[in-house]
Amino acid sequence: MATDVPSAELRADLIDLATACGVATTFDDWQGRKTTVPAATITAVLTAMGLDVSTPLATREALHEVKLRPWRRVLPPVVVAREGRLHQVPVHVPHGDPVDVVVELEGGDWAPLRQVDRWVDPVHVDGVLTGRATFELPDDLPLGWHVLRARTPAGVSECPCVVTPDVLDLPLTLQTGRSWGYQTQLYSVRSSRSWGVGDLADLAELSAVAAGQGAGWILVNPLAAAQPVPPMEASPYLPTTRRFVNPLYLRVEDVREVAYLTPGDRALVERLAERVRPADHDPGQIDRDAAWAAKKQALEVVFAHGRTPAREAAFRRYVAAEDPGLTGFATWCALAERFGLPAADWPAEAASPAAAEASGLSAELAERVEFHRWLQWQCDEQLRTAQDAATAPGTGPGIVHDLAVGVHPDGADVWSLGDALAHGVTVGAPPDAFNQQGQDWSQPPWRPDRLAELAYVPFRDMVRTILRHAGGLRVDHVIGLFRLWWIPQDASPAAGTYVRFDHEALIGILALEAQRAGAVLVGEDLGTVEPWVRDYLADRGILGSAVLWFEYDGERPKAPEAYRELALASVTVHDLPPTAGYLAQEHVALRDRLGLLTRPVEQERAQDAAEQERILGLVRDRGLLAEDADEQATVEALHRYLALSPSLLVGVSLVDAVGDRRTQNQPGTSLEYPNWRMPLTGPDGEVVLLDDLASNPRARSLARAVDEALRD
Repeated sequence: MATDVPSAELRADLIDLATACGVATTFDDWQGRKTTVPAATITAVLTAMGLDVSTPLATREALHEVKLRPWRRVLPPVVVAREGRLHQVPVHVPHGDPVDVVVELEGGDWAPLRQVDRWVDPVHVDGVLTGRATFELPDDLPLGWHVLRARTPAGVSECPCVVTPDVLDLPLTLQTGRSWGYQTQLYSVRSSRSWGVGDLADLAELSAVAAGQGAGWILVNPLAAAQPVPPMEASPYLPTTRRFVNPLYLRVEDVREVAYLTPGDRALVERLAERVRPADHDPGQIDRDAAWAAKKQALEVVFAHGRTPAREAAFRRYVAAEDPGLTGFATWCALAERFGLPAADWPAEAASPAAAEASGLSAELAERVEFHRWLQWQCDEQLRTAQDAATAPGTGPGIVHDLAVGVHPDGADVWSLGDALAHGVTVGAPPDAFNQQGQDWSQPPWRPDRLAELAYVPFRDMVRTILRHAGGLRVDHVIGLFRLWWIPQDASPAAGTYVRFDHEALIGILALEAQRAGAVLVGEDLGTVEPWVRDYLADRGILGSAVLWFEYDGERPKAPEAYRELALASVTVHDLPPTAGYLAQEHVALRDRLGLLTRPVEQERAQDAAEQERILGLVRDRGLLAEDADEQATVEALHRYLALSPSLLVGVSLVDAVGDRRTQNQPGTSLEYPNWRMPLTGPDGEVVLLDDLASNPRARSLARAVDEALRD
């Protein structure tokens, strides 16, 4: 693990290489202590970046190559600039050779770049004395993905030139004032027409109910795809890909072709639905595998029916827009059906996209590949319908999606993106006050060097697909776009280190795609975050996150007026129990049962009670809460208190609206607790169906309280 050994004990060459690659050799821990990263950790992380550091000589040679990388290219792999700002571009040519650079805009126009007077000493590269000329991008370039072209005596080189918003514009619906919305786990919100799991039709219905109560948006858990074969991963934050959608969320009856099925096929679809619909009324754990087995069989029946020429043309347009990524994902799904998981057990001819293509497996599985592409088209159509329903009232951005930190280590992205993801390491978090052993999220990180070499296209395509039918995007652990905690494989989470990313490029591209989609961005910036990061995000027009129980100024809770304006403020989040359960200290009891406490339970309860009382006392001081208030009144008072903040968005957890008490996710557990499997229930533990939400007295009362507080 990280130690307090003086940094001088690390080899200088290893420190130099790590620094050149953005790998931290020291860091400040959660208690502010300067900590040195062990050489073994640095070696493992650099190896995961494809560098040979097996000996001091190899390390020095690797450092030499890293320094020469930019000099080997005429143009950088990508240039990312901000709108309205001058940006310098290095261009490398044999020393003394002439070079001209132009930018070709998305619309077809072009403009020359001006060379600036800046001397850089030439460098010998593979026996050629190579010089660097510096050109300047005009500051009036429009937003977009443009192309730089450099003409030299040796030919023409080009690279993408991305002009991003200096400040992301707020959607029009948020420019006129504050807005509140529901935060929920979609799988948990079921109606009498669901197939055992909340789906996209339920999302559209929930949006209509919420709009009727004054809400302007719905924040849902990541809807990203899980494994197409059982057992399906329950955590929405560990998807097989972050780009495409889990077809588990499809409402079969809403696929247009269902209307044209034969009577026999329609009866089969209905029988499959009836097989799993009783689960909608069951307060026990959600069974994704049972729901998917029924839906998959029904969807195969619909798929086999075929499409009209007009529908076929629409399908082909969708495929063309999403390829090659769509076909890569669909091929992985077909291979998973053929060979099962883990993918490590697949034969050599299925080990990579290139191998599957060369071996003929892709052609052999063409019908199944087509089925999985078709499923994504249906997801796209139903997401459009849900977003249309959510924005129809014109009161807010509609559906806000959630972007997980990473992907499953045995998933489609790992298979299809190759070395764009690092191997031999996972991401997580260092030890802190809440998780003193640190956290390992078992997800492979992007390789910052490869991501840049790929011009950030995989990142862009992922964001663009998610935002296609969305009014916003919440970025989980947004600090991961600045730096991520990398953990060597089989090491403890404490034995990791930070790796930096080009946040200007990642945040800029994220903002560009959001601007084009008319979407709001929310960064989940809770926990250990470098102070300047929050200021940077605000300067770029990206909202932060504020959770009532965590908003402190030193030792004292913040007054609501001290909250950030550019923020999504909420009483609770999905990693905490619903507020009713939190007030009853059920999270303490649960952690005690699971053996997660690091001190006696009595001491934990006492400190938790004291922390709650600090907040409740402030709420009482504002005249919002009586001394003898019951649970429901307390929950409403906490939300009224939150509404006193200037925060642009105020989130209301749907579990709070109905009085649910059960925890959705207990951090630090895997099999010990049924994370991400709890359906929406009321205070009596009975299921609350979407059908009854509009008339639910408790939900109506909380919605009215928040809506009135924001209007005062």
